[in-house]
Amino acid sequence: QDYTWEDHGYSLINRLYPDVGQLLDEKFQVVYNLTYNTIAMHCGVDTSMLRRAIWNYVHCVFGIRYDDYDYGEVNQLLERSLKVYIKTVACYPEKTTKRIYTQFWRHFKHSEKVHINLLLLEARMQAALLYALRAVTRYMT
Repeated sequence: QDYTWEDHGYSLINRLYPDVGQLLDEKFQVVYNLTYNTIAMHCGVDTSMLRRAIWNYVHCVFGIRYDDYDYGEVNQLLERSLKVYIKTVACYPEKTTKRIYTQFWRHFKHSEKVHINLLLLEARMQAALLYALRAVTRYMT
């Protein structure tokens, strides 16, 4: 059974630490929904599928998979160099180098790459919280 932020984590953290759940949820939503609707030199682009693929790929790297998500979307939207970058930053941040940073999305703006970093760091934080909160839930039941 899926243990999700929306269905389980948010309510538990709000019960344990009132108002913290709301603050974390707002933080996750702001980063997740942040967009200029551009990709490289293309304007007016709906980036929601890409943002969702990045978020879910980070969760997947940490062993969290959702039954209702088509992971084929990840392979379709995320090129290998971006996956390598995401895994490196999420799992081994101390190994992140300028070379790895410049190898993915060469034609993209730095602001778009910064947004990728924000997305993957918040997704990583949410994944860690989900593991911790699931353990608390199991302990409480």
